[in-house]
Amino acid sequence: MVRFFYIYRNISSLIYLLKIIIRAALWLFCKNIYIKNKHLFSKKGPLLIFANHPNSFLDAIIIASNYKRRVYFLARGDVFKKPIFRFLLSSLNMIPVYRLREGKENLHLNDFAFKESIKLLTKGEAVLVFIEGTCINSHELQPLKKGTVRILEGVNEKGIFPAIQAIGIAYNQLHGIGKTINISISKFNFKKPILSASDRVLFNKMATLVLKENIIQPTQKTNIKKTPLYYFYKPYYKLIYNWVSKKTNGTVFFDSVLFSALLFTYPVFLLLLFYMLLLFHIPLPIILITLVSIILFSKKITD
Repeated sequence: MVRFFYIYRNISSLIYLLKIIIRAALWLFCKNIYIKNKHLFSKKGPLLIFANHPNSFLDAIIIASNYKRRVYFLARGDVFKKPIFRFLLSSLNMIPVYRLREGKENLHLNDFAFKESIKLLTKGEAVLVFIEGTCINSHELQPLKKGTVRILEGVNEKGIFPAIQAIGIAYNQLHGIGKTINISISKFNFKKPILSASDRVLFNKMATLVLKENIIQPTQKTNIKKTPLYYFYKPYYKLIYNWVSKKTNGTVFFDSVLFSALLFTYPVFLLLLFYMLLLFHIPLPIILITLVSIILFSKKITD
């Protein structure tokens, strides 16, 4: 038991550290992230969050990283097939949910997703659901699915009425670095319990109206400044960009895979640069100052 607690504590510490790293990576990956009603990210107690879904896992990463608490969220079940991915994604608070296109034989597993979400809300946790039930690289809101209201109905049956928040997330571009992002978060006041089909229809109707107001696509264009630092990064970035393009061709995962690839390879890139500078017998303080300057000034490549 003590050993299990020790392992769990270490995993929790790693997740916390990863969250800090992700926030730093988002600072570099995105030009600006504008948030309306930022104070709502501090909400405590049972919290059900629903949002639109234009950019795959990047939506969840950006939204969850802004909350000052642990956020669990439903993610497409097909990425959980391999045991190692299931372990890693579950460690990152992801709950698998399956769609009909991923096979009827998996649909029964959705009972676990809904029961788990209800259990978490009952314990006072926060659960994020992408209410469209699918990801399309578009800011046009898709017809809302019934998963969110089904979770809420299950919680209401237990006499618990969680706070509800609606989040609209929108990007000036859905491919590549330097993006500007608008996040608009608002309280969703639905006081009555979900008891009937008409209640479910009303919930989704109101949710549609709120999300359409909250999805505000940025009009700024991303401009790349062709500075010396741009040419310094170009071979590395192009290598990652082209590899991700091939791997995600025909899917909605480009941005999220690009972000992940850069997140895990950028430290390696800096480490190689560190050893190259050492080979030229450059003093360590100057190397460290150089690396920090490169990281800080990387933000200024995009405008």
